[in-house]
Amino acid sequence: MNVPAVFRMGLSLPGVEESTAYGSPALKVKGKLMAGVPTNKAAEPGSLMFRLDRRDRPGLLTEAPDLYYCPDHYLGYDAVLVRLDHLSPEVAHDLLAMAHRFVTGKRQGIGCRG
Repeated sequence: MNVPAVFRMGLSLPGVEESTAYGSPALKVKGKLMAGVPTNKAAEPGSLMFRLDRRDRPGLLTEAPDLYYCPDHYLGYDAVLVRLDHLSPEVAHDLLAMAHRFVTGKRQGIGCRG
């Protein structure tokens, strides 16, 4: 997948708008970052960052290490990075839905941190 395709999917979710974060393309809901092109030099080219509860990240990293990764810089944030060349439309849809629930607070568990 590529960034425009993922963003088109994301824009179909309620309240999602295309924006920027740190000068890079991003998706936001009411000003809250949901997903975006990572700007930190630790991120691999061809990656996207998705906001999600950091407690969910270890399972993703274990499940599909070729797809998901998390450089040290991102360990303190509620996020996971994804390699676009390994991302399927189905997984992109699921990640966007998770990120949307996370930033809108429409989920079980604790609130947004970091």
